[in-house]
Amino acid sequence: MTTQTGHTIGKAAAERLSIFVDAVIAIALTLLALDLPVPHGDTTGAMLSSISAHGKEYLAFALSFVVISAHWRAHHEIFPYVRSLSGRLISLTLTWLFMQVLMPFATRVITAEGAFPLRFSVYAIVQVLASASFALIIREIRRGHLYGTGGPPKVFAQSLTRSVCLAAVFGISVPVSFLTNDTAAYLCWLAAPVALAVARRVQDHRPPAT
Repeated sequence: MTTQTGHTIGKAAAERLSIFVDAVIAIALTLLALDLPVPHGDTTGAMLSSISAHGKEYLAFALSFVVISAHWRAHHEIFPYVRSLSGRLISLTLTWLFMQVLMPFATRVITAEGAFPLRFSVYAIVQVLASASFALIIREIRRGHLYGTGGPPKVFAQSLTRSVCLAAVFGISVPVSFLTNDTAAYLCWLAAPVALAVARRVQDHRPPAT
C-alpha cells in the first residue's frame, strides 16, 4: 500500500471500486428498463398500435442503453491499468456514476411532451457531464501516475480523446436545440462517429505521451 502525498490506496481498493462501478451500472440499466411502457391491446393490431404509439420511449431506451454501456466499456478499458487510487479519483468516479444513475431520469425527461429544447438539453447536459467527468478521471490517473510501471498506455489517450469529443458534440447540440426548436438537434449526435474518427486520426499522428 502506498502512503505518499494524495493518500493513494492499493490495487485491491481499485478492484473494489471497479466492482462497485459494475453494481451501480447494473442498477442504472435496470431502472432504465423499468421505465419502459407496457403495450396494451386485446388484438394483435391493437398491440402493434400501442407499440407504435410508444415508439419514442423504446428508441430512447435503446439509445440510453447503448450510451450507458459505452460508458461502462470505457471504464473497463481504463481501470485494469489502475494500480492505486487517490481521493480525487474516487470523487471523480462517484461524480461519473452519479451521471449514469441520472440517465434513466434524463431518458424519461427527453420522451415527455412539450418544451423540447429544455428536455433535450437536460439529456444532453447529463452526457456532457458524464463524458467530461470521465475525461477528468483519465487526467487524474495520468497526473497522479496511478497506473502500473512504464508510461501511460495508449488506451488512455484514446479514451481521453473520445470523452472530450463526445462532451463537445453533446454540448454543441444544446444551443442547436434552442435555435431549431425541433428534432433536427438530434443530427448533432449523429455527427459523433465522424468527430471520433477525425480525432482518432489526429491522435494517431501525435507522438506518444510521456
